[in-house]
Amino acid sequence: MDDRDALPPLRDVIARHGLMARKSLGQNFLLDLNLTRRIARAAAPLDGMTVLEVGPGPGGLTRALLAEGARRVVAVERDPRALPALDDIARAYPDRLTVIAADALEIDWNDVVGGRTKVVANLPYNIATALLVRWLTVDEWPPWWLSLTLMFQKEVAERITARPGSDAYGRLSVLAQWRSIARRLFDIDRRAFVPQPKVTSTLVELVPLPRPAINCPVAALERVTAAAFGQRRKMLRTSLKALGGDTEALIRAAGLDAKMRAEQVPVTGFCRLAALVGSRE
Repeated sequence: MDDRDALPPLRDVIARHGLMARKSLGQNFLLDLNLTRRIARAAAPLDGMTVLEVGPGPGGLTRALLAEGARRVVAVERDPRALPALDDIARAYPDRLTVIAADALEIDWNDVVGGRTKVVANLPYNIATALLVRWLTVDEWPPWWLSLTLMFQKEVAERITARPGSDAYGRLSVLAQWRSIARRLFDIDRRAFVPQPKVTSTLVELVPLPRPAINCPVAALERVTAAAFGQRRKMLRTSLKALGGDTEALIRAAGLDAKMRAEQVPVTGFCRLAALVGSRE
């Protein structure tokens, strides 16, 4: 019997601590420990690793990460109701679980993790995209994270991994694929969650590239993609006018056709545009 088996079922934990999920916090709990183990194994190997988890709630995935061999789990939870349940897990796994009561959007991650770390989380839906963008746009690269294994709504997962020419391809696709290899791992039916969300979820893995194919300033890339996809059905010569200057000369210098639309531009094309925009600022 492992330590996980010594802990009570998650439904009992939720009842004991009054942990009914709150929509305002974007909470949807996974109670199937076989499924949480599958998610943890998707991020393998975990042996000897520090793992960051955001939004652990009652701790189903936390247990799985520890049971799968993580040396240390750092769990960030803003809901004070969940802290006693996480304390129970910490006692079952002495010196291996650190719980931080904080808002994940306000944390300096370099202060929290203290070195390169794997991130594995069933992210609260209401902060998932914002957190991902923050992790993708850190100044130092390679980043502090070794990999991101994250749960998203399926529609968001499709945007993260979308290729040029598809309807899902957009700003998030470019930011994710500029600096990392992103792939969808598997879907999770909404019936696996309590309460059931209205959509299917998808587990996504992102692994940072040692260096981007084309270096460009983060701020410039965000400006260029915002302009282009803000009017995605218009040609670049129109949508990029918001950047100022000689738009058509900028597009030619990036090796692109001014008649292209945003969804037709590859990630490297946006990076060339951003590098040129950054150089004139």
